[in-house]
Amino acid sequence: MQPTAFFHDERCLWHGGGDYVLTAPVGGLVQPGGGLPESPETKRRLVNLLHITGLMDRLALQTAPAATREDLLRVHPASYLDAFQAMSDAGGGELGLRTPFLRGGYEIAALSAGLARAALFAVLQGRAGDAYALSRPLGHHALPDFPNGFCLLNNIAIAIRAARAAGLARRFAVVDWDVHHGNGTETIFLDDPDVLTISIHQDRNYPLDTGSADIRGVAQTNVNIPLPAGAGHATYMQVMERIVSPALRRFAPDIIVIACGYDASAVDPLGRMVLGADSFDAMTASVMRDADDLCQGRLVAVHEGGYSELHVPFCGHAVISRLSGAGISAPDPLQAAILARQPSPAWNNHLSAHVSELAGFFEV
Repeated sequence: MQPTAFFHDERCLWHGGGDYVLTAPVGGLVQPGGGLPESPETKRRLVNLLHITGLMDRLALQTAPAATREDLLRVHPASYLDAFQAMSDAGGGELGLRTPFLRGGYEIAALSAGLARAALFAVLQGRAGDAYALSRPLGHHALPDFPNGFCLLNNIAIAIRAARAAGLARRFAVVDWDVHHGNGTETIFLDDPDVLTISIHQDRNYPLDTGSADIRGVAQTNVNIPLPAGAGHATYMQVMERIVSPALRRFAPDIIVIACGYDASAVDPLGRMVLGADSFDAMTASVMRDADDLCQGRLVAVHEGGYSELHVPFCGHAVISRLSGAGISAPDPLQAAILARQPSPAWNNHLSAHVSELAGFFEV
């Protein structure tokens, strides 16, 4: 059995933004602060935890070259790439909404996309059974010509189009459980009959005006699952069983990619869901079963959001441990508190009815 490939490069953790406090721009009455909540610390602590528990020793740790301009041009127009590189070379700035970067930001973003590309290629070429890419900056909000939500290049889209261009696969499925809608990935693949995009997200969190369930695309291969704030473990598992797995089985992909955000964590500052590490473990196990049945276990996870320095490492460890089959655990220090905060029976009944309504809609 091949070990899970883990793609990471310290240079990605040197991407930086500034001039923000949380998500409000500095200026006027807003005093300078620590910058955006998307920081390297959540990822660095995840890597440290993998080393401390010994799980890293069970992974195939590697880096990868940056995505080439040819790779990037399959998703992003030359006009955007040129503007991004010029601003990066000049010291940095901001081109879209909440996507500041410093000098060298272009090269780091291309490296982040390169990690996702390499992870996908490793699995499709049979050099890894599954893989995890610790990509940073993030990707799933990036539109072809408009970066937003901490995302400068759409890492997963770049990887998929590179793999398709290389003739490695034809049908791809993306399961995005980041708490925010994957609007960039949706836009890029909305009318592509060979890419299924599934987004499980908190309704009207970010972006405020995207993510409704009735956006299906010409080929009906876009599945948005907006959930009310306060959804917990039971609701997410119902979603996996009643909507995600049936959608994957109807589509029958050659490979599944998880847009692996951890901001549905119960303590995330940018989400209002109630998940713990056990939830991410269980969702990973669900997708792995589908991958085993549909595409010979071919599965790649690409890191997206998650802003709790304490909790992201434990949620990420749970996912990677499940992928690897190593059975090495890092107990969630917040498990008892999260279990105590799960939705009440009455709220769970309401959430279950909402999931039933969505499941019926997608079965039509």
